[in-house]
Amino acid sequence: MSTAMATDLTSKQRQILQYFREHAATKTYFKSRLIGQELGMTAKEVGSNISALQEGDYDVEIEKWGYSSSTTWKVSC
Repeated sequence: MSTAMATDLTSKQRQILQYFREHAATKTYFKSRLIGQELGMTAKEVGSNISALQEGDYDVEIEKWGYSSSTTWKVSC
């Protein structure tokens, strides 16, 4: 990821991206609700910020996977 691209992210988006980088090696599926609990955000905040991450060129691939009890995201590095 380039420095210019990293500066285009909000602090919440950087937090989520860092969370994925730290956890995607051992886990593939993440729920917005649980990410939000760990990062001090609502599930809605997580979802809207992940959408912005999906559009960028980062070292993680994020795919919306399911909706049961919270949006689930499939993440791979």
